[in-house]
Amino acid sequence: MTDRALVTGGSRSIGRGIVERLIEDGYDVVILDRVEPDPPVQTRWVEVDLMDLTATRTALEDVLADGPITRLVHNVGHVLPTSLDDTTVEDFDAVMALNVRASIPITQALLPGMRAAGFGRIVSISSRAALGKELRTSYAASKAAIHGMTRTWALELAGDGITVNAIGPGSIETPLWHSANPADDPRTQKIIDGIPVGRLGGPADIAHAVSFFLDARAGFTTGQVLYVCGGLTVGSARA
Repeated sequence: MTDRALVTGGSRSIGRGIVERLIEDGYDVVILDRVEPDPPVQTRWVEVDLMDLTATRTALEDVLADGPITRLVHNVGHVLPTSLDDTTVEDFDAVMALNVRASIPITQALLPGMRAAGFGRIVSISSRAALGKELRTSYAASKAAIHGMTRTWALELAGDGITVNAIGPGSIETPLWHSANPADDPRTQKIIDGIPVGRLGGPADIAHAVSFFLDARAGFTTGQVLYVCGGLTVGSARA
């Protein structure tokens, strides 16, 4: 039987890259997303707004009716960049609801199947912004929260054969990145110039790291945050 994997927000950008890599790796992939994959991909897409807890639980019941899923990638998220002065409580709650809260009922739903199998892999897509970034009060807070949950879940689930890790992408060339980093903003070029490898990353770079964490042979790695950022997190060391 083909191992099953679930990817939230897997229809576009980084999520789409992850889905394509997991299909290549031989997994039977399920996507939970509000939007349909375009172009179509050979996998199952379930339309759901993951900010709606009732709809999320219904979607999970649907996909788990076909059997357990032992590999999970929390990828869905949004940014809503604003300065501290302009950050609203409503925007903060919205970012936390999608980027953080949604992962809890999804993980809870998949845990019984993982525990029964004595095996599970959970990967969350965080961000280098968790270390701090201007205009990212809500987003940075949500990604830092992911790090805390990753480490806590790793401790709680290690005895069940389940590993939990996170990936912190740096500047990845996607529509979301470009919308949050306008080409006419001098800070955008400064970001690109500060990447030691000399380029923006691509979804395939993140997908490769996800593939490692999901592998059955990665069972001795848990509770970790891997920054896939072209060296941006250590770029200042060159000064």
